[in-house]
Amino acid sequence: YEETICEISTDKIDTDLPSPVAGRLAEILVEVGATVDVGTVLALLATDARPGEAHASESADTPPTSEAAAAQGDTPAQATPTPATEPGTATPDDAPVKPARDARRYSPVVQRIAAEHGVDLERVEGTGRGGRVRKQDVVAFLENGHVAPSEPPMHIESPYRPDPDVPTAARPAAAPAGATLSRMRRAIGAHMKHSLDTAATCTTWIEVDFSGLEAARERAGITALPYVAEASIGALRELPALNATLEGEDYAQYDAVHLGIAVSLGEDGLIVPVIRDAQDLSAEGLSKRIRDVARRARSKQLVPDEVNGGTFTITNPGQYGSIMATPVINQPQVAILDLEAVVKRPVVITDAAGHDSIAIRPMCILGLSWDHRALDGALAAQFLAAVKRRIEAL
Repeated sequence: YEETICEISTDKIDTDLPSPVAGRLAEILVEVGATVDVGTVLALLATDARPGEAHASESADTPPTSEAAAAQGDTPAQATPTPATEPGTATPDDAPVKPARDARRYSPVVQRIAAEHGVDLERVEGTGRGGRVRKQDVVAFLENGHVAPSEPPMHIESPYRPDPDVPTAARPAAAPAGATLSRMRRAIGAHMKHSLDTAATCTTWIEVDFSGLEAARERAGITALPYVAEASIGALRELPALNATLEGEDYAQYDAVHLGIAVSLGEDGLIVPVIRDAQDLSAEGLSKRIRDVARRARSKQLVPDEVNGGTFTITNPGQYGSIMATPVINQPQVAILDLEAVVKRPVVITDAAGHDSIAIRPMCILGLSWDHRALDGALAAQFLAAVKRRIEAL
């Protein structure tokens, strides 16, 4: 029960489909990689036995009692069935036997998460039936500090790149020439091309002194992103024309800020989970929510509703030192904010008496890509100025 039986990939999200009942996989009805409509029956699950007893379906004379597992979501999906679990053997006292350590089996999802974070699965205590290691066990293992991998960037444009000090031989081999793109990568390409073909995209930049922000985040022990998000939300409440969507000729402004945060999935692509009613959260609250959706995005625990309905998006590619970019608007939104690297530079500052001097300050360039069909340059500049004012007031 609740063990992953297949992976489903749509044009919006990749997710694991847990078993709705206890039993075993009796029949796979959809081929791996096939595209099917929502509601299509993917497999049959035999449910005709109690723990420690043989299933009636193992007898040639008895048809299995079955439940159907079906594709979920709001778009056609691709199914990737996982291997069926081997039948267990009952002990004399009818208690299920926990498999030997050298005979443990892991689902593809568990193996992928472990490989991405360098986890030795033999060290992970499984909480599934018979001691099976589930993806929740691996995530908990990581969160408990057993492994401290570097966080992939939250970035909407390019995939995660390994740290430069990792030996070349340790990096994954390049895909062979002529290899096809993944479904998610194809979907990303289609969405980005659609955005560029649809929106009259312009980009405006502003330079911001992060001195107060850097001090505040060090005190709070969080990153700069939640503070930039908080400042952006305040600016959106001040200038709601940017907290909006444009579909065809239908332009809509929103009171609530449903904030999209671009999260890299490494070579698998990227996803933009949405933090709903973000205007009700402090910087610390935003930090917790951002970490939560990022973690669940990377472990494929998001549901379709968590990647829909955004009104404004922030992307954060500056973690690799880039200082300026032109992000692609996340349709049907009308603007996206780009957070670049914080770099110490000499700048001219003016004191209260009007005297100028040169000082070293942590500076950051924020970029705003916006849709000229819905907005004008003056409004985009006013928004960036409002974000700058709020950040520099920290």
